[in-house]
Amino acid sequence: MGQVRQPRRVHECNGELGAAVARAQEGDEAAFAVAYRIVQPGLLGYLRGLVGGDAEDVASDAWLEIARDLGRFKGDGSGFRGWTSTIARHRALDHLRRQRVRPRAGGSERDVLDLPSRNSTHDEALESLSTERALELVRRLPRDQAEAVLLRVVVGLDGPAAARVLGKRPGAVRTAAHRGLKRLARQLGVDGEADKGVTNEASSALGESK
Repeated sequence: MGQVRQPRRVHECNGELGAAVARAQEGDEAAFAVAYRIVQPGLLGYLRGLVGGDAEDVASDAWLEIARDLGRFKGDGSGFRGWTSTIARHRALDHLRRQRVRPRAGGSERDVLDLPSRNSTHDEALESLSTERALELVRRLPRDQAEAVLLRVVVGLDGPAAARVLGKRPGAVRTAAHRGLKRLARQLGVDGEADKGVTNEASSALGESK
């Protein structure tokens, strides 16, 4: 499968994000709103992989802390993604401790539609991570793999940044992401094991972001 690549849109937005954060630190509320709009989708996807349906509540708590401590942040757009992810992760773990549950998925593997095996690659598994069904499967992965996949693919962090969020070595995070994506690809039927095709409607549903 090779190394996990950051989504192109993440690279394109990091410059705009860094500029917005700098203006927000000077008191520009509109710039903070821009930073929120750029970061929130990936952050929410990450939290859904950790706490499921409670993600929006946890995200709200995280953004309150982000807004409160914004003046302490130092770095660029990529660094801001990592910083906000760290805060969100802490709030998610607090939430899980309060609930005394581990991340778990609803539904079953049968809910995930098979993708065609011919000419398919692991990249199709990455693309489908924006869907709720794929996030349910991510929550079934071992914890280290799930977080590595979510941070690398959904949030868009590079290896070193994801490692800082998780408090691990970059090599360990790369390995966890690789293993998690390989397992996810098999479950989604894009690892050469699926024989069935899908309708156009089903393929479209897998590609839509929820």
